[in-house]
Amino acid sequence: MKNVILSALLVLSFTFTANASEKSGCTLAQSGQIEVNWTGYKTPKKVGVGGAFDKVTYAPVATSGSDFRSILVGSSVVIDASSVNSKHEDRDAKLAQFFFGLMSDKNINAKILDIKADKRVKNTPRTGTLSVLIEMNGVKRATPMTYTFSDGIFEAKGSIDLLDFSASKALAGINEACFDLHEGKTWSDVGIGFKTKIEATLCKVKAINQDK
Repeated sequence: MKNVILSALLVLSFTFTANASEKSGCTLAQSGQIEVNWTGYKTPKKVGVGGAFDKVTYAPVATSGSDFRSILVGSSVVIDASSVNSKHEDRDAKLAQFFFGLMSDKNINAKILDIKADKRVKNTPRTGTLSVLIEMNGVKRATPMTYTFSDGIFEAKGSIDLLDFSASKALAGINEACFDLHEGKTWSDVGIGFKTKIEATLCKVKAINQDK
């Protein structure tokens, strides 16, 4: 009788453990590089001009993990600012020479310091916040960003003020070089963002977009 009871308990224990693993067994992994983008603003009407960087070196903290924190926090990028690409050759040349060329370092460095998920809302993309340490022109600033995760794409957006990075000289340089096109006004705030693919495997289909 004791053996029967013991066997039943073992079966129940195994079943519970299997079900628990089934619900929380996702593995997240990044696929490919990170795309870094930006939006600058010109003219008194604050017209946006967008672009990206062609040379971004990404160093992931881990290739896979059980949640966003384990694969993102601690990851870093080195951006070659001279590789700026707004899909306009003349503009890119001016940005490289009269803006980034007037900074103390040709590279921009960034590192993810923290990540926090918002409360989950059923049937909507996952959202949350990031803290990213940005080093530009010899100045380091922790910058808040917001993120969304949907259909395997993790995308973060934020904003910086160039004056916080002692970049008034660079701002004046590009404003002078593009004075007529910018109607005498180049704004110091710049939209920043990045996105990457994150695949979820070894979990239920309904948990594909789950950030645990």
